[in-house]
Amino acid sequence: MLVSIGRIINGEGKMAKKTTTYQEDLIEALKDPKEAAAYLSAAMEENDRSVFLLALRNVAEAHGGLASVAEKARLNRENLYRMLSEKGNPEIKSVLSLLRSMGLKLTVETKSKGIKSSRIKKAA
Repeated sequence: MLVSIGRIINGEGKMAKKTTTYQEDLIEALKDPKEAAAYLSAAMEENDRSVFLLALRNVAEAHGGLASVAEKARLNRENLYRMLSEKGNPEIKSVLSLLRSMGLKLTVETKSKGIKSSRIKKAA
């Protein structure tokens, strides 16, 4: 059986199934804003900056690549690559700008339902 440019040559002319890698499937899934938001939220739960930065890099890749996202976020491309590297330490304004450029935003929630909110007493 010969394989030639995606076709199996065995007399039947059937198309070979294209296989995708985990990374390709992930990038495709992250094009959906809800998937991207859930993915980034899960990464934040890990309490590991490098995990979150990798997740942010993957979401940026899904939204057209780092160069495209840098332009939309009005960030320097080289700085964005550095910012999202394993040892990156981005400023919050850069992260917020990057998220906004991809149609996402950062939100804060309470740690658990059992935490009571503190009440501020009004001055009389």
